Amino acid sequence: MKFEALKPILACALLSSFLVACSSTPSSSSSSSNGTDSGSSTLSTNNGVSTGSVGGAGISGSDIDADGSIETVFYFDFDKATLKPESLVALRIHAQRLIANPASVRLEGHADERGTREYNMALGERRGSSVKEFLVLQGVDGSLLEVISYGEERPASLDSADSSWALNRRVEIK
Repeated sequence: MKFEALKPILACALLSSFLVACSSTPSSSSSSSNGTDSGSSTLSTNNGVSTGSVGGAGISGSDIDADGSIETVFYFDFDKATLKPESLVALRIHAQRLIANPASVRLEGHADERGTREYNMALGERRGSSVKEFLVLQGVDGSLLEVISYGEERPASLDSADSSWALNRRVEIK
């Protein structure tokens, strides 16, 4: 049997396994004396989408700003489109809000200046798609989510240093 004929079956099986993994209830954990989460995290990824849970998935100070808004910028490692564990809580909150109050959302993928323009456009697209896939797995209607890649064209920082490049490897929810 050709691989092309197996693609729909494999995609369905993969999606089913994601849904089963995401349906588990996160375990409770204790917090340390300074109020930060001391729970463990169990993550597995496939194409940049985490299917695990973060222990103690309570809301930390880095997830919600002083005015009550949730983080809308999510950062990535160099040449990666895999969601970082520290992004998952805020993304779950976004998912809950989008499920409760459906609205169109734009996911803007960005890359640093290293690599060709074409490569960085594709990388920004993969990063945006990782966020979209995670939100869809949380129950958000995928038709509400639009992924746009700006590649290296809209940097958050113009310096050519590791700290600046790290700020440019991101997805912004708008």
